[in-house]
Amino acid sequence: QVQLVESGGGSVQSGGSLRLSCAASGYIYSSYCMGWFRQAPGKEREVFAVIDSDGSTSYGDSVKGRFTITQDNAKITLYLQMNSLKPEDTAMYYCAYGHWKWACGITRSFDYWGQGTQVTVSS
Repeated sequence: QVQLVESGGGSVQSGGSLRLSCAASGYIYSSYCMGWFRQAPGKEREVFAVIDSDGSTSYGDSVKGRFTITQDNAKITLYLQMNSLKPEDTAMYYCAYGHWKWACGITRSFDYWGQGTQVTVSS
């Protein structure tokens, strides 16, 4: 089992920044894919940033150039730096984990995810 706990959400004005964190614990493989996805009411789930155990990253077009996914040296905490936030970024944000790094991209499915943290961007 893997447990994921997100933090750092909140409300900001358009153009502002937020940094999300995700603390991972449990049976973490040495090879993994982790990422962030979001879901707004009435919209489909969107995986928009992923990172594998080697540090390779991939982003969706909607956040490319604005969001940055990183992990700490111990690889048990995931971060998401969000800059130039827009109202359309408003959603519940979830951290996700999958065993094995292969096919670690934004179309990847994940085995575990956290409870989510709300991000609200006002115009």
